[in-house]
Amino acid sequence: MAYGVKFRVWGDYACFSRPELKVERVSYDIITPSAARGILDSIYWKPAIFWKIDKLHVINSIEFTNIRRNEVADTASLSKVKKIMKNPEPYHIISTDVRHQRAALVLRNVEYVIEAHFDLTDKAGELDTVEKHYNIVLRRLRKGQFFSKPFLGTREFPCDFEIIENNDIPKSQLIGERDLGYMLYDMGYHIDNQKQWVEPAFFRAVLNNGTLDLTSVEVVQ
Repeated sequence: MAYGVKFRVWGDYACFSRPELKVERVSYDIITPSAARGILDSIYWKPAIFWKIDKLHVINSIEFTNIRRNEVADTASLSKVKKIMKNPEPYHIISTDVRHQRAALVLRNVEYVIEAHFDLTDKAGELDTVEKHYNIVLRRLRKGQFFSKPFLGTREFPCDFEIIENNDIPKSQLIGERDLGYMLYDMGYHIDNQKQWVEPAFFRAVLNNGTLDLTSVEVVQ
Protein backbone atom coordinates (compact mmCIF):
# COMPACT_ATOMS: atom_id res chain seq x y z
CA MET A 1 0.00 0.00 0.00
CA ALA A 2 3.01 2.32 0.43
CA TYR A 3 3.20 2.76 -3.34
CA GLY A 4 -0.46 3.55 -3.97
CA VAL A 5 -1.80 6.35 -6.13
CA LYS A 6 -4.82 8.58 -5.74
CA PHE A 7 -6.37 10.58 -8.58
CA ARG A 8 -9.60 12.24 -9.66
CA VAL A 9 -11.53 11.43 -12.85
CA TRP A 10 -14.56 13.19 -14.26
CA GLY A 11 -16.68 13.36 -17.38
CA ASP A 12 -20.01 14.41 -18.84
CA TYR A 13 -21.37 10.88 -19.32
CA ALA A 14 -20.56 7.32 -18.25
CA CYS A 15 -21.97 3.86 -18.87
CA PHE A 16 -20.82 0.88 -16.79
CA SER A 17 -23.12 -1.68 -18.36
CA ARG A 18 -24.87 -4.29 -16.26
CA PRO A 19 -24.11 -7.71 -17.79
CA GLU A 20 -27.69 -8.94 -17.27
CA LEU A 21 -29.04 -6.09 -19.45
CA LYS A 22 -27.00 -6.12 -22.65
CA VAL A 23 -29.45 -5.36 -25.48
CA GLU A 24 -30.67 -2.08 -24.06
CA ARG A 25 -27.70 -0.87 -22.02
CA VAL A 26 -28.29 0.08 -18.38
CA SER A 27 -25.42 1.47 -16.31
CA TYR A 28 -24.53 0.58 -12.75
CA ASP A 29 -25.04 3.42 -10.28
CA ILE A 30 -21.28 4.01 -9.98
CA ILE A 31 -18.01 3.07 -11.63
CA THR A 32 -17.04 -0.60 -11.31
CA PRO A 33 -13.62 -1.75 -10.02
CA SER A 34 -12.78 -3.26 -13.42
CA ALA A 35 -13.60 0.02 -15.17
CA ALA A 36 -11.40 1.91 -12.70
CA ARG A 37 -8.57 -0.52 -13.39
CA GLY A 38 -9.12 0.01 -17.12
CA ILE A 39 -8.56 3.75 -16.64
CA LEU A 40 -5.27 3.04 -14.88
CA ASP A 41 -4.22 0.61 -17.61
CA SER A 42 -4.87 3.29 -20.24
CA ILE A 43 -2.62 5.69 -18.27
CA TYR A 44 0.18 3.23 -17.47
CA TRP A 45 0.08 -0.43 -18.44
CA LYS A 46 3.00 -2.83 -18.28
CA PRO A 47 3.06 -6.66 -18.20
CA ALA A 48 5.28 -6.41 -15.11
CA ILE A 49 2.55 -4.84 -12.92
CA PHE A 50 -1.12 -5.44 -12.13
CA TRP A 51 -3.36 -2.70 -10.74
CA LYS A 52 -5.63 -3.32 -7.77
CA ILE A 53 -8.36 -0.87 -6.75
CA ASP A 54 -8.51 -0.08 -3.02
CA LYS A 55 -11.24 2.56 -2.72
CA LEU A 56 -13.68 4.39 -4.97
CA HIS A 57 -15.02 7.77 -3.88
CA VAL A 58 -18.22 8.97 -5.57
CA ILE A 59 -18.12 12.78 -5.46
CA ASN A 60 -21.22 13.90 -7.39
CA SER A 61 -24.77 12.76 -6.78
CA ILE A 62 -25.92 9.83 -8.93
CA GLU A 63 -27.84 11.09 -11.97
CA PHE A 64 -29.21 9.05 -14.88
CA THR A 65 -30.30 10.11 -18.34
CA ASN A 66 -31.66 8.30 -21.42
CA ILE A 67 -29.91 8.42 -24.78
CA ARG A 68 -30.23 6.55 -28.08
CA ARG A 69 -27.14 5.23 -29.82
CA ASN A 70 -26.35 3.60 -33.15
CA GLU A 71 -24.74 0.16 -32.79
CA VAL A 72 -23.75 -2.46 -35.35
CA ALA A 73 -24.91 -6.03 -34.93
CA ASP A 74 -21.95 -7.62 -36.74
CA THR A 75 -18.22 -7.72 -36.05
CA ALA A 76 -15.16 -9.02 -37.87
CA SER A 77 -14.83 -12.49 -36.38
CA LEU A 78 -11.52 -14.31 -36.02
CA SER A 79 -12.78 -17.33 -37.99
CA LYS A 80 -13.68 -15.14 -40.99
CA VAL A 81 -10.29 -13.44 -40.93
CA LYS A 82 -8.45 -16.78 -40.82
CA LYS A 83 -10.53 -18.05 -43.74
CA ILE A 84 -9.69 -14.97 -45.83
CA MET A 85 -5.97 -15.32 -44.99
CA LYS A 86 -6.02 -18.81 -46.54
CA ASN A 87 -8.24 -17.91 -49.51
CA PRO A 88 -8.05 -14.15 -50.16
CA GLU A 89 -11.39 -12.66 -51.06
CA PRO A 90 -13.14 -9.32 -50.52
CA TYR A 91 -14.50 -8.94 -47.02
CA HIS A 92 -16.24 -5.96 -45.50
CA ILE A 93 -19.04 -4.93 -43.16
CA ILE A 94 -21.55 -2.36 -44.40
CA SER A 95 -22.54 -0.53 -41.26
CA THR A 96 -25.77 0.81 -42.73
CA ASP A 97 -27.00 -2.75 -43.28
CA VAL A 98 -26.31 -4.00 -39.75
CA ARG A 99 -26.92 -0.82 -37.78
CA HIS A 100 -29.50 -0.74 -34.99
CA GLN A 101 -30.65 2.11 -32.81
CA ARG A 102 -30.81 1.17 -29.15
CA ALA A 103 -31.67 2.98 -25.97
CA ALA A 104 -29.24 3.34 -23.08
CA LEU A 105 -29.66 4.47 -19.49
CA VAL A 106 -26.37 6.21 -18.68
CA LEU A 107 -24.88 8.34 -15.91
CA ARG A 108 -24.31 12.05 -16.37
CA ASN A 109 -21.99 14.58 -14.71
CA VAL A 110 -19.84 12.01 -12.93
CA GLU A 111 -16.77 12.54 -10.76
CA TYR A 112 -14.78 9.91 -8.88
CA VAL A 113 -11.60 9.62 -6.84
CA ILE A 114 -9.76 6.34 -7.35
CA GLU A 115 -7.30 4.92 -4.82
CA ALA A 116 -5.20 2.04 -6.12
CA HIS A 117 -1.89 0.24 -5.85
CA PHE A 118 -0.04 -2.26 -8.01
CA ASP A 119 1.74 -5.55 -7.48
CA LEU A 120 4.57 -6.98 -9.54
CA THR A 121 3.59 -9.96 -11.70
CA ASP A 122 5.54 -13.07 -12.68
CA LYS A 123 6.50 -11.24 -15.89
CA ALA A 124 8.60 -8.69 -13.99
CA GLY A 125 12.31 -8.78 -14.78
CA GLU A 126 15.37 -7.94 -12.73
CA LEU A 127 15.09 -4.26 -13.63
CA ASP A 128 11.39 -4.06 -12.75
CA THR A 129 11.21 -2.64 -9.23
CA VAL A 130 8.22 -1.21 -7.41
CA GLU A 131 10.00 2.13 -6.99
CA LYS A 132 10.74 2.37 -10.71
CA HIS A 133 7.14 1.85 -11.84
CA TYR A 134 5.76 4.00 -9.04
CA ASN A 135 7.86 6.98 -10.11
CA ILE A 136 6.87 6.50 -13.75
CA VAL A 137 3.14 6.41 -13.02
CA LEU A 138 3.45 9.49 -10.77
CA ARG A 139 5.13 11.39 -13.59
CA ARG A 140 2.45 10.35 -16.08
CA LEU A 141 -0.38 11.33 -13.72
CA ARG A 142 1.20 14.73 -13.03
CA LYS A 143 1.66 15.46 -16.74
CA GLY A 144 -1.69 14.05 -17.83
CA GLN A 145 -0.04 11.45 -20.09
CA PHE A 146 -1.69 8.23 -21.24
CA PHE A 147 -1.24 5.36 -23.70
CA SER A 148 -4.85 5.60 -24.88
CA LYS A 149 -7.54 8.11 -23.97
CA PRO A 150 -9.20 7.00 -20.68
CA PHE A 151 -12.94 6.52 -20.87
CA LEU A 152 -15.87 5.91 -18.53
CA GLY A 153 -17.24 2.52 -19.50
CA THR A 154 -17.47 3.04 -23.26
CA ARG A 155 -15.08 4.83 -25.62
CA GLU A 156 -17.59 7.49 -26.62
CA PHE A 157 -17.52 8.76 -23.02
CA PRO A 158 -13.92 9.97 -22.48
CA CYS A 159 -12.79 11.35 -19.13
CA ASP A 160 -10.22 13.76 -17.73
CA PHE A 161 -7.98 13.01 -14.76
CA GLU A 162 -5.61 14.68 -12.31
CA ILE A 163 -3.46 13.37 -9.49
CA ILE A 164 -4.24 14.03 -5.82
CA GLU A 165 -1.02 14.32 -3.80
CA ASN A 166 -2.07 16.16 -0.64
CA ASN A 167 -4.93 13.82 0.39
CA ASP A 168 -7.36 16.62 -0.41
CA ILE A 169 -10.28 14.47 -1.60
CA PRO A 170 -13.35 16.50 -2.64
CA LYS A 171 -16.32 16.09 -0.30
CA SER A 172 -18.95 13.67 -1.56
CA GLN A 173 -22.54 14.79 -2.09
CA LEU A 174 -23.73 11.37 -0.91
CA ILE A 175 -24.51 11.03 2.80
CA GLY A 176 -25.14 7.85 4.77
CA GLU A 177 -25.13 4.23 3.68
CA ARG A 178 -26.42 3.09 0.31
CA ASP A 179 -26.66 -0.56 -0.75
CA LEU A 180 -26.15 -0.83 -4.51
CA GLY A 181 -26.67 -4.59 -4.66
CA TYR A 182 -24.34 -6.98 -6.46
CA MET A 183 -21.87 -5.41 -8.85
CA LEU A 184 -19.31 -6.78 -11.29
CA TYR A 185 -15.89 -6.88 -9.64
CA ASP A 186 -13.75 -8.17 -12.51
CA MET A 187 -13.47 -10.72 -15.30
CA GLY A 188 -11.13 -13.64 -14.77
CA TYR A 189 -9.46 -15.05 -17.90
CA HIS A 190 -8.30 -18.66 -17.66
CA ILE A 191 -6.30 -20.95 -19.94
CA ASP A 192 -6.10 -24.70 -19.33
CA ASN A 193 -4.91 -27.26 -21.89
CA GLN A 194 -5.38 -24.73 -24.71
CA LYS A 195 -8.94 -24.11 -23.57
CA GLN A 196 -9.87 -20.53 -22.73
CA TRP A 197 -12.82 -19.25 -20.74
CA VAL A 198 -13.94 -16.15 -18.90
CA GLU A 199 -15.31 -16.22 -15.37
CA PRO A 200 -17.02 -13.10 -13.95
CA ALA A 201 -16.69 -12.20 -10.26
CA PHE A 202 -19.23 -10.13 -8.31
CA PHE A 203 -19.42 -8.46 -4.92
CA ARG A 204 -21.97 -6.63 -2.76
CA ALA A 205 -21.40 -2.90 -3.20
CA VAL A 206 -22.22 -0.71 -0.20
CA LEU A 207 -21.45 3.02 -0.22
CA ASN A 208 -20.66 4.74 3.07
CA ASN A 209 -20.81 8.53 2.69
CA GLY A 210 -19.90 8.14 -0.96
CA THR A 211 -16.95 5.77 -0.40
CA LEU A 212 -16.76 2.18 -1.60
CA ASP A 213 -14.04 0.29 0.32
CA LEU A 214 -12.78 -2.66 -1.74
CA THR A 215 -10.03 -3.82 0.59
CA SER A 216 -12.28 -6.20 2.52
CA VAL A 217 -15.13 -7.10 0.16
CA GLU A 218 -16.19 -10.70 -0.35
CA VAL A 219 -15.95 -11.68 -4.02
CA VAL A 220 -18.20 -14.44 -5.37
CA GLN A 221 -17.93 -16.22 -8.72
